[in-house]
Amino acid sequence: MKKLNLPNKITLGRIFLGIIILIMLVLPWYHLGIEFPTYLVGNIPINLKYIIAGILFIIASLSDFLDGYLARKNNMVTDFGKVADAIADKILVNGLLIILAYERMISIIIPVVIITRDIIVDSCKMISGNNGKVVAASMLGKIKTICMMVGLVLTLFSNLPFELISVPMSDFLLIMATIFSVISGYQYYNKAKVYLFK
Repeated sequence: MKKLNLPNKITLGRIFLGIIILIMLVLPWYHLGIEFPTYLVGNIPINLKYIIAGILFIIASLSDFLDGYLARKNNMVTDFGKVADAIADKILVNGLLIILAYERMISIIIPVVIITRDIIVDSCKMISGNNGKVVAASMLGKIKTICMMVGLVLTLFSNLPFELISVPMSDFLLIMATIFSVISGYQYYNKAKVYLFK
């Protein structure tokens, strides 16, 4: 078996962190006799469970940029890395979106739109790849990712510090990420459609 390079190891670490975050949020801790304390920041309550999940999510998100940078800089891009990176992103972002929507911390529309868009784009990538063509992601797609990551972090941290001044920044960023997701998805489809209907 071929030895994993550093970017791939970082990606696997992100998959592990993503799973830990999801377990952290869905496990019925009260059945295990564990209760996480809730703290007040001003008059805004924030549970320790979400603080821990938020910190882990920040680490995982930063590793996403790091492994991609190292892979490109050191010419370490591999097929395994591409597949593992996609899996890590889906676990980390889509899994968290579903949980937050289930807990009514965000609108259910957001994960429905994001996940549907991802399915369409991933299908376009697969068909384009089978035809030997690679369609580059748009800048808008990268902006979408940044809005999504920051919006999710703020949601986990009860929108602090913006909640103290009644600015719904987490909701705004997630809505913008959803809009950018649709637009960038259409842009990707538009670029790839020449390879889809051969």
